[in-house]
Amino acid sequence: MKNLSLKSVNFIYLEKSFCEWLDILGYAESTVINLPHHIRELFFYLEQNNITHITQLTIPQIQIYFHQHLKLRNNYLSGAGALSSGYLNKHLQALYKFTEYLRQSGRLELPALDIIWEPDDKEEISTLTQEEIKLLFAATYGYNEGTKLEPFNARDRAMLVVYYSCGLRRNEGYNLDVSDINFERKLIHVRIGKNYKERLVPFNNINAKYLEDYLFDWRILLIGGTKQDAFFISQRGKRMETESMARRLRILQQRTDDIVLQSKNVRLHVLRHSIATHLLQNGMSLEKIGRFLGHTSLESTQVYTHLIDKEKDQPFNNIPKNTIIKLNEDEW
Repeated sequence: MKNLSLKSVNFIYLEKSFCEWLDILGYAESTVINLPHHIRELFFYLEQNNITHITQLTIPQIQIYFHQHLKLRNNYLSGAGALSSGYLNKHLQALYKFTEYLRQSGRLELPALDIIWEPDDKEEISTLTQEEIKLLFAATYGYNEGTKLEPFNARDRAMLVVYYSCGLRRNEGYNLDVSDINFERKLIHVRIGKNYKERLVPFNNINAKYLEDYLFDWRILLIGGTKQDAFFISQRGKRMETESMARRLRILQQRTDDIVLQSKNVRLHVLRHSIATHLLQNGMSLEKIGRFLGHTSLESTQVYTHLIDKEKDQPFNNIPKNTIIKLNEDEW
């Protein structure tokens, strides 16, 4: 807890040093700030038990602190009720990382912490298989051809490129303008990313074909001769809302006639999760995937490593080119 006051000079110094260590390793700003705050609560607990120097710390003491203090104390914010599993796991993350810091800095050699993580009741990250992505692309063909609704098929393909092949976030795709796409360099300029950070996202020749077909052959029919900067245009000639994009994605999902795919909760962000997982499966490094997705630290990208087992039995070699799964590393 950040409001707890420490007396031990040794603990005060260690909290600051731990913070600097996390920052050097490139963790997200929130992690650099919050993990030392959690460790301050450990230090405060140790001081209450007459332990004032790190050399006095043992693994059993940390285990008792976690099981008999944290898990039993009330939530200070609500004034009642125990800490949530998610909050306990944040404390546990801080404890594991702090013992790692002590070992790597040579300050204290401790054995493994060996505390089991609390069950996490958060919604599990969902992804589609590469074959399911192929089905979504295929579902953009054969419908409404030769009618005034045909431009929507090309727009759907462009949508899959932007949200799956290029891995843009929901609002990043919404804010995409025509001027943000550089076909000569094959780059999308994300001007309004998370925390207002910009980045350049590469796309390959197949991506370019889908984007160009929509932009130069069909988008002009949607804007109806008016001036419009937005890349994705609605039926009314305005910037297309993300809710409308999500509905189009569900339409494609139902067109596939694949019972398993139809039963999944397919959302725009699921496409982003899917490309990250597929790139990892195809051998791309976490560092490059992190830059591709616009993550501020590897900590955010590492969440995808535990998803690979889900698709181990899926075929990855005989995928037609129009699934747009592989990005060559020289295109980054």
